Amino acid sequence: MSTKREQPDPRATLRAGLPDRYLTPDDIADMFEVPLETVYQWRRKRTGPPGFRIGKYVRYDPTDVRAYVTQRKSADQIAA
Repeated sequence: MSTKREQPDPRATLRAGLPDRYLTPDDIADMFEVPLETVYQWRRKRTGPPGFRIGKYVRYDPTDVRAYVTQRKSADQIAA
């Protein structure tokens, strides 16, 4: 029996339950339960989580998505 406590993976805290890979627009639509077209509109209007292009594909960094959610939560609390 080991007395050493296992430390949680610090990246798991950073990811906060998000996948350890870049997210697709379909992932974002599923995550927020919105139509895929809404995700594309957010990108065009620059109102949703920041995405970036890899060739012809759009991807989202999970940490940027987490920061976007946190920012939206705090903005809603201030407005309420």
